This record gives sequence, structure tokens and C-alpha cells, in this order.
Amino acid sequence: MRPSLMRSTFQLLRRRSYSSASGQPERKVAILGAAGGIGQPLSLLMKLNPLVSSLSLYDIAGTPGVAADVSHINSPALVKGFMGEEQLGEALEGSDVVIIPAGVPRKPGMTRDDLFNINAGIVKNLSAAIAKYCPNALVNMISNPVNSTVPIAAEVFKKAGTYDEKKLFGVTTLDVVRAKTFFAGKANIPATPATNSLSDEDIKALTKRTQDGGTEVVEAKAGKGSATLSMAYAGAVFADACLKGLNGVPDIVKCSFVQSTVTELPFFASKMVILVHLFLFLLCVDGFSWFVQLHG
Repeated sequence: MRPSLMRSTFQLLRRRSYSSASGQPERKVAILGAAGGIGQPLSLLMKLNPLVSSLSLYDIAGTPGVAADVSHINSPALVKGFMGEEQLGEALEGSDVVIIPAGVPRKPGMTRDDLFNINAGIVKNLSAAIAKYCPNALVNMISNPVNSTVPIAAEVFKKAGTYDEKKLFGVTTLDVVRAKTFFAGKANIPATPATNSLSDEDIKALTKRTQDGGTEVVEAKAGKGSATLSMAYAGAVFADACLKGLNGVPDIVKCSFVQSTVTELPFFASKMVILVHLFLFLLCVDGFSWFVQLHG
């Protein structure tokens, strides 16, 4: 190995080794469904996040192996695996952020109603446990269909008396990730363009491709899987934003499916700024903007 490359590698490893000594708050993240197609790469990505001090991995089966594997990565987060309903409470206790990728993946020919019929019960049970063991945690819902699973979680929390609309998020980040990627590929510019250099026809085509992104991956995998890796990345990006917000980092702007009054619908996908003890949602519809301050 060249001396310059060796020095660079050593410096990177040294920074990672000492990231926990930066004086930042200790944060526990729990992943429910950690042994699944999204859960495993998501567990890897959250283990690499220097803001995570404790990583709790839960699933109905297979979690000890995932936890053992991920725990060998030399980053600060301590990893524990939990398996089965009897260990769910211990997995959740003390969590600051709970990420839920649990449930069945989408398969060819499967509608969102089909997904709902299976995943609704799973989300209901997990939400009840969250309400009991970590009612103050930020909940990041990945389980599909998000526009149904988020309201289910909200109703469970309401029944338990723990509902806080500022702490329940449907993760829609994958749409943003896809849009940035497809835009950059079409325009041949960085993924966060300062100006829009595409025609209306290009924008319509890119919008359609973004909307159909999940189907594109399912078909490319010939029915043997869905968008697991990109979804794990998107979930990690949103969870990182939540952790930064909890730690007081300013100007954290993300999109999410949240409770809203901007339309007649009780929930709506909106742009928001995540702040510690205060969430400022920027809700945009048809070119108009509303600012709603929600104090914790």
C-alpha cells in the first residue's frame, strides 16, 4: 500500500474510532424487522452512523446472527440482537428512534391492499409495544403501504394515550433519492442541482419513473425481491436526520408522510424542518405554502 494511502486510511479509522468521544448525546436506535431484506442493510448503515451509541436489532427470527455479524464492524455503536415477542420490550426500552421495516415485501402482481392485509397486523402489534416501552421515541415507519401503516400506528398510540403527531413519520425518502438520481442522470449534473435545466417533457418522464421506481426494481429482480438496498439507504438517511434534529443540529430539512391539516386528508407527504423540542413543518400544495409550528 502506498504511504499516502496508508496515512489516509489510518486517519479515517482514527476519526471513526474516536467519534464517540465528541461529547454528543448517547442515542439508542431500534430496528424492528432487522433480519429482513431491508432490515439487514439498514442495520449495517446505522451501525456505521457515528450518532448511534446503541443499536437494538429485533425480528421474529434470525436476529442473533445479524447482530453478531454487524457487531464485528469497528464503529462505536454497541449492538444487541433480540428475537421473538418476549424480547420485544427489552429491544425497545430507552430507544430514541425506532425504525420499522418489518412486514412482507412487495411481490409481482401484489397490490397495496394485499400488502395492507398482511402488514397492518404487524404494525399494530409493534406500535402497541412502542407505546408501552418507549413512548417518547421518534418512530420512522417504512412498512408498506406507508399511507396506511402510519395512520394505524397513530390510532394505536392514541388509544394508549401516547400519541404525538410530531414524533410519527412515514419514510418517503426513497422517492426523493430516486428523483435526485434520475434527475442527475438525465441532466448530467450533480444530484442536488441548483437550477432546473430539464424540459417539461423530461420532468414528466422523470416523475413517472420515480413513481414507478418500486415496480422497476421488482421486475428487474424477476419477482425474487423488491427495493431493499435503496430503501435501506433512504431509511438510514431519514434516521440520520432525526438523530441530528434530536441533537440540536439546525436546518435539517426532509420530506415525510405526517399528520397534516393542509388538505382534507388527515395525513400528507410534506417537507419539514426537524428541530429539537420544536418541529416546524413546511407544507406545500399547488404552489402555496403554509407554516405550522408545533411545540413539544
